[in-house]
Parts: sequence; structure tokens; C-alpha cells
Amino acid sequence: MDLTGAQWRKSTRSTPNGGNCVEVADNLSGRVLVRDTKDRDGGTLTFSPDAWRAFVGLAKQH
Repeated sequence: MDLTGAQWRKSTRSTPNGGNCVEVADNLSGRVLVRDTKDRDGGTLTFSPDAWRAFVGLAKQH
């Protein structure tokens, strides 16, 4: 997968002391990318924008 142009930002829910941290890139057309900040080369999850909105909406409920 070509990640050229992905603009990563750290989740606002990530802890500042190096705990559970994820980065999200939502600037690419038709997809939202998610990766672990401690293992950026370890893999990237890809979501459609609709699936990402649904996931975030459910996560906010818990």
C-alpha cells in the first residue's frame, strides 16, 4: 500500500508517557489509516471513512 502523502497525527486519547498510542491519517481520499506509534513499521489498519466514523462513534460510547 502506498502511504505517500499520509499526514499522521497522534490520537488525542494517547497518553503522553509512551503508553497506548495510535496515529491516524485521514487526509487520503477514500481511506483512513491507523498505526501504532511505537511500531510504525509493524502494520497499518485501513478503514473506509464510513467504517472509521462508525468505529469512533461506538468507541465514544464506552
